[in-house]
Amino acid sequence: LGLGSMLSLKTLPNPHPHPHLLHSLIPSDTNSERERETAAGAGSERAVRKKGQKKSESPQESADTCVDSSRLDRGRRETMACPAAALLLPLLLGFLAAPSPARATDPYAAFDWDVSYVTRSPLGVPQKVIAINKEFPGPVVNVTTNYNVAVNVLNSLDEPLLITWDGIQQRKNCWQDGVLGTNCPIPPGWNWTYNFQVKDQIGSFFYFPPLSMQRAAGGFGGITVNNRAVISVPFDTPDGDVRLFIGDWYKKNHTDLRKMLDDGKELGMPDGVLMNGKGPYRYNDSLVPAGIEYETINVEPGKTYRFRVHNVGVSTSLNLRIQGHNMAMVETEGSYTMKQNFTNLDIHVGQSYSFLVTMDQNASSDYYIVASARFVNESLWTRVTGVAILHYSNSKGKASGLLPDPPNDEYDKSFSMNQARSIRMNVTTGAARPNPQGSFHYGEINVTQVYKLRNMPPVTINGKKRTTLNGISYSPPATPLRLADLYDKKEVYTLDFPTMPSDGPPAIGSSVINSTYKNFMEIVFQNNDTKVQTYHIDGYAFWVVGMDYGEWKNESRSTYNKWDGVSRCTTQVFPGAWTAVLLSLDSPGFWNVRTENLDTWYLGQETYIRVVDPDGGYNVTESVIPDNALFCGLLREKQKAQKPHGSSSSSASPAVKQSGYLLAVLVSLVAFSVVGQ
Repeated sequence: LGLGSMLSLKTLPNPHPHPHLLHSLIPSDTNSERERETAAGAGSERAVRKKGQKKSESPQESADTCVDSSRLDRGRRETMACPAAALLLPLLLGFLAAPSPARATDPYAAFDWDVSYVTRSPLGVPQKVIAINKEFPGPVVNVTTNYNVAVNVLNSLDEPLLITWDGIQQRKNCWQDGVLGTNCPIPPGWNWTYNFQVKDQIGSFFYFPPLSMQRAAGGFGGITVNNRAVISVPFDTPDGDVRLFIGDWYKKNHTDLRKMLDDGKELGMPDGVLMNGKGPYRYNDSLVPAGIEYETINVEPGKTYRFRVHNVGVSTSLNLRIQGHNMAMVETEGSYTMKQNFTNLDIHVGQSYSFLVTMDQNASSDYYIVASARFVNESLWTRVTGVAILHYSNSKGKASGLLPDPPNDEYDKSFSMNQARSIRMNVTTGAARPNPQGSFHYGEINVTQVYKLRNMPPVTINGKKRTTLNGISYSPPATPLRLADLYDKKEVYTLDFPTMPSDGPPAIGSSVINSTYKNFMEIVFQNNDTKVQTYHIDGYAFWVVGMDYGEWKNESRSTYNKWDGVSRCTTQVFPGAWTAVLLSLDSPGFWNVRTENLDTWYLGQETYIRVVDPDGGYNVTESVIPDNALFCGLLREKQKAQKPHGSSSSSASPAVKQSGYLLAVLVSLVAFSVVGQ
């Protein structure tokens, strides 16, 4: 039927907990009715524009809008004034036990995605990549603060699929997070609709498939959350917006990479670096073969563009530079930063940045955009370099000659760390709300829980190569943690995750961090491996308050930045070093803590934070389970069947699809938002 938000999907009954078997899971044929819970919510705050504030980066959209489903062209968003929807919404809202914060005044956007394999040759060799609506990278989700978003995902792969929304906080609604701790995977041939609100957020993010090394084959795309027109921006409106995905890339399929890890092998050196899914410009005939398609970014002289850059690779930190141009950083992962110029910047796996780049050169030729491997033997890794072209409309010739030099810090391990330390939050500007980002004085709040998470080089457990945090290698249970918690399946996971590293033997388990709503947590990531790791926490933005080489000790707190530490969701931890973050646990649910490096993540380097509100709890401070939730594992008997189909457009007439989409979006307005701020 192609309407995922109104359908439930088949279960994935295979009980084996290890993620490398997810690709072999098959749907169950059992089904039954499940009980329905009542959603509750509260109104959201609306900001008022102040006198003298700058205009928004994006045009103001009508507050009362609906999806023009006749213009939903395979993922593109269109909105229009919709008086009929405004009349229907109060009727729908009237059936709820309490008002929802997803108000009729909060616009919404609907997307229809078909996730499938396509054949591409980014490095000159045909290979299978994951595309969305045949696009690689996938379409951009371009919305505005407080938009309600419905993404109908059809899984046309030959293995289970999830989509996670890196940096989107899913306020009190972990049901939409798209990871194994919160969601059963979408079986092949089935569809499912994510419904969420980009509540109180702005910035540059990305989505990707988190299962079984799939991101190594693509499936990623950008998320732009624009500020509302009533909120000022700490820089002039750019003349254009440029999305740039950088990442290391292998010619092997992700299934081959997965098998290498299962067999205990290293992935080895990547075959190259892609920029927007394309190989390098042929800057060197001996390193780059002929015939490779490369990315060209066309610009106008004198204009300023906002570059939104994401490292979506497997495991390689990359240094970004634009020949002859300064990159003025203004935002990272939803936080406006103090504006500062960089000629190059290290961007680690999973990280996102926004730069303003002014086209102020003489255009005697095109200019190189370079992303090269870092923290490796650069003379051996020369081929692991992405090169795109910056082309002025009045350019007088093609780019040629040597690439701009990377940082010369082979014997200075502090260069990259000092660069990271220099990134500070702009405490005087507003972001999603008019109040300044610095109005939340995180440095004055008493810490209620402390966790030191130590990773080590890979170890062997039960004859298999694994990675660990505090000696535990996480193994996803067949039943998602949040479902198990709701249905009192206590045997699925344990709450004994150690607060400090242990010197005992490593073990495989499903141990999670237990915490309480509104706790204030300190997490220290200690990297005792020989490679840079990046760590991400779903559901929150944390403050990066310190990093240094050596072993973290209690005395290390004296070096913390307690005023303008940058707020973000992904941070690097250098080898033999630590990074400390603070986070306010203001969103109940289960939230993934993971390395973004795909190989170490796949082998077990992750856990979850369970945040429970003992006074309010489920249906009060946390969103209820969505009507279209998938069931699997111990709860597979609750799953209804859905007939597999080959594409989202093949099984319903246009009229049926359009009315279905409108109904889905209307339902989403009352079903997927949560109580409170």
